[in-house]
Parts: sequence; structure tokens; C-alpha cells
Amino acid sequence: MASHLPHPTQPPYPPYPPHPGEGAGPAGGALRHAHWWQRSWVRYGALITLLALSGLVILALVREQTGTEGFLVGLGLAVLPVPLLIAAFRWLDRVEPGPWRNLVFAFAWGACAAALIAIVANSFATRWIATSTADPVGADTLGATVVAPIVEESAKAAAVLLLFLFRRRDFTGLVDGVVIAGITATGFAFTENILYLGTAFGTDQDTGYSGIASVTAATFFVRIVMSPFAHPLFTVLTGIGFGVAALSGERQHVRRVLLPLSGLLLAMGMHALWNGSATFGPLGFFAVYGAFMVPAFGLLTWLVIWTRQRELRTVREELPAYVVAGWLAPGEPYALGSMKARRMAREYARRHLGKPAARAVAQYEAFATSLAFLRHRGRRGRASADFVVRERELLHELWARRDVARPALEYAARAAAPAWPAMPYAYGPVQWAGQGPGHAPGHGPVQMPAGPVHGPAHGPAMPYHPAYNPYRT
Repeated sequence: MASHLPHPTQPPYPPYPPHPGEGAGPAGGALRHAHWWQRSWVRYGALITLLALSGLVILALVREQTGTEGFLVGLGLAVLPVPLLIAAFRWLDRVEPGPWRNLVFAFAWGACAAALIAIVANSFATRWIATSTADPVGADTLGATVVAPIVEESAKAAAVLLLFLFRRRDFTGLVDGVVIAGITATGFAFTENILYLGTAFGTDQDTGYSGIASVTAATFFVRIVMSPFAHPLFTVLTGIGFGVAALSGERQHVRRVLLPLSGLLLAMGMHALWNGSATFGPLGFFAVYGAFMVPAFGLLTWLVIWTRQRELRTVREELPAYVVAGWLAPGEPYALGSMKARRMAREYARRHLGKPAARAVAQYEAFATSLAFLRHRGRRGRASADFVVRERELLHELWARRDVARPALEYAARAAAPAWPAMPYAYGPVQWAGQGPGHAPGHGPVQMPAGPVHGPAHGPAMPYHPAYNPYRT
């Protein structure tokens, strides 16, 4: 049976085709002969140094404006919504979890670099407007409604852009854009809330206000209780633009530029509306909150959850091709396409082999999901030049963990759906863009069976018995 999928008895161990820019042996030592500024440790070191310096400067600036006591009070209050927001974005990212290093970078950029850019640029612009117009009140209003949205959303969008350009393999769709943008904005809001709450506490100290009538209590209610999602909501619009752009083909250059810009402009517009709500009268804030913020938050939440379910459906639809080729067991596409079954598989592995086994199952789930998305992009004509290399890398990662993950996933598939059949999928020819029906990139015709397939293409399925415990020694 001809297929573009590798045979599982010949796992894709090296030699692989080289990555773009990497050497393929003695004749291609590109990394060995790279200039010092091209080495990864130099780039990582420069980035960490930049973020650390930004953090120290922003710490000094905030402490100077709030005082030490105000800073500590602001810090204690501002940190409260952070774990909840991060947990919410991580929940959205559970189908194909992104690397922690990307999320740490996004949060650090928002809290340090973006906050520093915003404080310096906003202060400079407001002073310049006040000097030019001799109207300090008008300068503050113009700075809040025009300058701040442009500066702050651009500064936050820089983190999304950097990950989109330099971590492209981890940035594959709408959910990735939403999560990265949301984490970046959470970091930014954290630093900004320290400043606002610390300043409010200092005002209360000077005026003698306390209790629920204090400026600190009012600021806490508005920023922490009512609108902790405000900054994430704005920047998520930018993230959606980048996420949809990530789904576009590599040759759709105009689309890949206009979509992020459109998302950024929407983020600036909603941010300006939110900041300008105070100028609409005593009830302006509540009018904007009820008429725009809450509906927008609900709509975006629905969109992201719907996309999450769509991703799970993509996993169930794409992975059976690897069952036919013998790479996956028959029950795995169902288990990997269900968050309940995934959780059951991890718990099953943890009970029998401990936390390392559960971690291996989680990694297997993530690699399998990436493989499904990769194949989905290829079938839609959006495969990148390294499609074959990336596919073999992911298959190699799955093969290395199959002994631990496969029994757990098979158990989860049967426990989550006892009536699940052995192989309820049918296949037709695969359509690859630009090469006609039944062709895969660089591999010639693909011949998938047209009718139902009962078991893997290379050997019978593992027998199953309810009392069978694959971890029992």
C-alpha cells in the first residue's frame, strides 16, 4: 500500500533533511561558522538582559511615583487577578499547549518592556501636548484617549509580533494568538495596576481617607474587580489578527500584513473608547462597560471556545491517516480529540507509573496535536517548506513515547466511550494544493483505502481485555 506516511517500523531517526539554515554534515557546518551574533545563546542573552534592565528601570520609576509603602500595597493588590487570568489563558491553550518559555517571555515583555515604553512615551507626549496647547486638562484627556491607546497597544503587540516571526512553529492559529496576546496584556496590566493602586494609596495617606470611601478602594473596585480583563481584551484583538494570519498561506503576503494591522487598529479603538468613557458624563463608564466591554468579552470568549472545539475536531479528523499507516493505535484519534479522554489517560499513567509517565503522556498528546494541525495545513495548501521534516520530527517524538502513552490512551478511549468501534473511519484520496488529488508534497501519489479500515496497515491491533493492565509487572 503506497502512502506518503513513513512506515512505523522504520522510525524517522536521523539523518533527517536539514532545517533551513542548518548544516547537513561536514560540508554544511553553517552553525559552526556562524557569526557570534547569530548564535542562539547570544540572542537569548541579549533578550534576557533587555527584559531585566527594563524591569529594573520600571521598578525604579513606579517606586519613585508611589513610594515604598505605596509600591508594596499596589503590588499586593495588583497580583490578585494575575493567577486567574493566566489560568484562563492556559485553559484555552490546553489542546496544543505552547512552550512555557514563550508565555514567560510574553508576560515579562508586557510587565517590563511594554510598561516602560508606555510610561516614558505617554509622559513625554502628554507634556509636549500641554506645552504646545497651554491646556494641561486637555492634554491629559488627549493623552488618555489618543496617545495611550496607540502607544500601549503597539508596545504590547511587539511581543506578539516577535513570537510570530521567530517562534513560527509554536504560532499556528487563532488560539495561539489569543493566548500570547492575553498573557502579554496580563503582564502589562499587572505593572500598570501597581502604579495606579500605589498612587491611590499615597493619595489616601495624604488626605486621610480610609475604608470604602478611599481612593484605593475605588481604584481596586474598578480595575481589579470590574475590569481585570480590560487590557487582555484589547490586546486579544491584535492576537486574533496574528492568529488568522498564521492560518494564511505563506504566499498571501498582503493578508498576513493587513490582518494583524486590522487587529491592532481595533485594539486601539476599543482602548480609546474605554479610556474616553470618563468624558461621557457620570454614567459614561458604566454605559461603555455594559454596552461594549461585556458583550465584546462574551463574544470573544465564545469565539475562542468554539475554535478550541474546532481544533479537537481537527485532531479527530486528521490523525486516522496515521492509524492507517500504523503509527497510531486505533483508539488514539478519539482519545486525543477529547479533553476528557486526554485527562483520563494522564491520570491512568500517573496512577500506574507515576508523574514521569503522566508527563510523557501529556507530551505525546501535544506532539500528536501538532501533527494533526500540520497535516491539516498541508491538506489545505498551507504547508510550509519544511513540512516533511517537521512531520518526521513529530512522528519521532511520538514513537519515542509510544510504550507509555499508547496503553493509557487506548484505555481512555474505551473508558470515555465504551461503545467506541475499532476503526470507524473511512478515507478517500488526499487533496494537496497545487498537485492534484491524491498527491502529497514531494512524495508522489497517496493511495488511501476508500472503504473502512479495520486496524493498522502494518500488523494487527493489540488485543484488548478489560482486565488487561499494561503497567502491571
